[in-house]
Amino acid sequence: RKTMYVGESISVIGKFFAITYVQNRGAAFNLFTGKGIFLTVVPFVALLAAIWYMERHKSAHFTLCFALQLIIAGGFANLIDRVALGYVTDMFDFRIWPVFNIADICICVGCAILVLYIFVFDKPQQKSTGAKNEPGKNI
Repeated sequence: RKTMYVGESISVIGKFFAITYVQNRGAAFNLFTGKGIFLTVVPFVALLAAIWYMERHKSAHFTLCFALQLIIAGGFANLIDRVALGYVTDMFDFRIWPVFNIADICICVGCAILVLYIFVFDKPQQKSTGAKNEPGKNI
């Protein structure tokens, strides 16, 4: 922030990747720009809910805990920027995608791992009653 002006871009890999200084005053992809209170309160409440959930499920599968930790870390990093500066500093520019930051990477990777957890590891426990699971029996 101290050595670049807003919108300045430094090419790193030709036209493929650059470091571009952006002050994102909205949410992801600059959605909800100008909704400062909304963009502060909603993420704060969501982060508190994620922390509460993680605290209550300390013995949960490692994958779930790791996903939530990434989401919480990224969310707090962006929230700190937003509260302290009034915007989130974004810098990674792949030219074909909106500019983003490390916190955004944490949030996206955490969400992807959470989806993986839901579809791979979070299988419902079948009751061990000895009876076969027949259609219509558990209605």
